[in-house]
Amino acid sequence: MQKLNDLSRSLTPLKPDGTLIAVIEMSLSSWLVAGIVPGVERQPSKKLEVDENALLKLLNRWREEARKAGHRIERIAVAFEAGRDGFWLARWLRVRDIEAHVIHASSIAVSREHRRAKTDRLDTELLKRSFLGWLRGERDHCKMVAIPTIKDEDAKRPTRERESLVGEQSRIVNRMKAALIRLGIRGFNPKLKKAAERLDGLRTPKESRSRPTPWLSCVATWRAGGSSAIRYGRSRRLAWSVSSKRPVMDHTQWSACWRG
Repeated sequence: MQKLNDLSRSLTPLKPDGTLIAVIEMSLSSWLVAGIVPGVERQPSKKLEVDENALLKLLNRWREEARKAGHRIERIAVAFEAGRDGFWLARWLRVRDIEAHVIHASSIAVSREHRRAKTDRLDTELLKRSFLGWLRGERDHCKMVAIPTIKDEDAKRPTRERESLVGEQSRIVNRMKAALIRLGIRGFNPKLKKAAERLDGLRTPKESRSRPTPWLSCVATWRAGGSSAIRYGRSRRLAWSVSSKRPVMDHTQWSACWRG
């Protein structure tokens, strides 16, 4: 019976004299590429612009350096951490006969010191040690992520979008319930189909000094807009606050709900 590969180690035997190893520390504006080239004493590193063609030229240059040193490169293995860039670079490299791997970021052991040094150069050294141990077939160095196809990624997108929309819906409904409870109104469910009709009969208790809040327009907007109202909220949430540098939500649609 064939055993499943858990991606915790490489099943391909490593031949150090014929394998070019490279790791990439990726950022928004640049890539820092560090390599282990057979026959070359120094361990080269090169900072590149975000350009896959420049990366391919660099790998071919290192292959030529290894050939001049008397080593014939039969395998090029490249690895980088999973992150914002996703898997497009790994798919692009594999089409060009380059073995590409995506490292699970949380699988690499890092120092727990509170004020440890952290630079791109040190990160590439850590990636090289972890990736080299993985290529040797040793466990507990790092784990790889299965690289999905574009079709697989597109199939997951509707589910992720729905989860986000459901979260937005729950957050808005909870805020509406909390505001009603503050006025002494309990047991009202804004998600019911007849919530707008029931809203006309809601009254605050006599001992409450707050006057009834005009919830009708708020719930009507919620029921009529449906998921489109949530999508509007998601797009507005991407606006950034200049002072706090954090995403803020524009509550203009629901401003009527908070006027006591």
